[in-house]
This record gives sequence, C-alpha cells and structure tokens, in this order.
Amino acid sequence: MSAADPKREWYDRAGVRSGPRRRLGGELATGRLFFPPGLVPYWDHPRVRALPEKRRAELLARHLFQYLGFTAQFETRVVNRATERIAGGRSGVDADTPVRLDAYRIYVDEGYHSLYSLDIIDQISAASRIAPAPYDFEPFLSRLDHVGEQALPDEPVLAQLLQVVVFEMLITAILNDVPKDPRVLTVVRDVVRDHARDEGWHHVFFSRFFRELWAQQPAGLRGRVARCLPELIRSSLLPDLRPVRASLGAAGLPPAAVEEVVRDAYPADRVNAGIRSAARHAVRLFEEVGALSVPGGREAFEAAELLHDRS
Repeated sequence: MSAADPKREWYDRAGVRSGPRRRLGGELATGRLFFPPGLVPYWDHPRVRALPEKRRAELLARHLFQYLGFTAQFETRVVNRATERIAGGRSGVDADTPVRLDAYRIYVDEGYHSLYSLDIIDQISAASRIAPAPYDFEPFLSRLDHVGEQALPDEPVLAQLLQVVVFEMLITAILNDVPKDPRVLTVVRDVVRDHARDEGWHHVFFSRFFRELWAQQPAGLRGRVARCLPELIRSSLLPDLRPVRASLGAAGLPPAAVEEVVRDAYPADRVNAGIRSAARHAVRLFEEVGALSVPGGREAFEAAELLHDRS
C-alpha cells in the first residue's frame, strides 16, 4: 500500500496543528442551544414536550455530553488501538513508510479529538452547572468486540482493523448537520466542524486501506470478513439507550414514562432506516471490492437490512 496523492499538508492543516482551542465564551446567556433538537429522537415526544423548559435544556446538554463522551472514548480505545498497529507496521497489511506516517498523523488527530471533546464537556458543564452523567463505555466496546470474536476468533487484529474501517466510513448526521445550525452554541458548532474536517481525510485513508486489506486476504478468509462487516456496522450504529434512559429519568420522568418515550422514539424501523443511511458509503465500498459477491456476503448484508433504499 502506498500513500495517497496529492500529499495532504498535515503539518499546516490538521486541527491539532493549526486550530485554536475552542472556548465557550458568554453565549449561554443568549439562549443558544446545546445541541440541535432535530438530532435528538425523543425531543418531540409529548412526555418530553410537557417538561419544564429548564429540564428540556438539560436534556439537550446531556445529549451533547453523551455524544462528546462517546467520542472521547471511541477515538482512543477503538480507533487508535488499531491505527497504532498500522503505524507501527504490525497490522498484517503491507504498508510503506508514507502510509505508516499517515497512520501516526491520524493517531495524533484522534487523540486530539478526544482531548477537545472532554474539554468542551468540562467548559459547558462548569458554566451551565449541568453535570454530565457518568458514561460507561465498556458495554459498547464489549458488544463491538464480541462481533469480531464470533466471526473471526482466530484473527483478533483483523477484527480490530475492520472495526475502524467500518466506523471511519460511516457518515452520520451529527458531523454534517450540527455546524449548520445557527441556534447551537458556537463552540459546539466549531468543535464538530473541526472534527468533520479531519474525519474527511481519515475517511479517504481508511477507504484506501480497506481496499488493500481486502486484496491481501486469502480467498478462504474473505467470506468470513464479508459476513462480519454487516454486524460491525449495526453494532457501531445501534443507539445506546442506557444514557437516554438515565437522562430522561434525571429530567423527572418516572420509569414507566421513560420506557414509553424510549419505545416511541426508537422504533425498529426508524433505527434500521438510520443505520442504512449512515452506512450507505461503507456498503458501497464493500460492494465495490467484492465483499457482497463472496459466498454468504450478500445474504449477510440483506439479513442486516443494509441493502434497501440506498442512494
């Protein structure tokens, strides 16, 4: 595998190299929102609309904190554990020095994304006096790792590489839509825009990396890889309802009402449609390299409901 051309001027353009530290400033008093309500599935539920405005604002803050907390954990504990293998020449994929240097650059980027995610949580929680709920990343990580353990029990490094490829190829509404919403705190819009800018290059890198990874796999292993990918997609995108329940409870809703909101806001058909939308570029890449043409490949993607309504 060789480096991408034209060469990205990382030392001048990467957020960690050129961007300022994003600061909250005095916008909390102006009525700016913590997070776009349209990206919070339960926001318009009658039970939530009936809450006092202060509680509704706290819901948006906690939703932001959960997103940033997940980002801080995922970038270091999932993305960077595999990216460091590529950078260190221990991924099992032949990669020349320029590619390894790019992987180290991504490693630095992702660490910086984690740093400023926690920094924004700290700034906003201190200024708003809304405490972020403790976030336990272990259940998500265990779910993600379990997919690889089941599909590729004798290939743990490959499973970790596939995790990163899948996640870096997903296109979620948050990175695209938060920066466009002028109602949202400027610091939140700026930090999400910074993240999206770096992730655009990461997307290109991991797209190229997966093509080479796939090409280097023996024929007998490709089927197992192809059958693993759909479950990795779903495990990466299924909503984590634990912090949702905790946040709704903290807003004052009783347990029965919390379950009603969760049931109504996250129906299976809506969740599946969201997963298909976010995964469409990843699925297109996997189809292009032939992952859906190996025995059992297309069937696995169909069973995961990833092949409908793609554009």
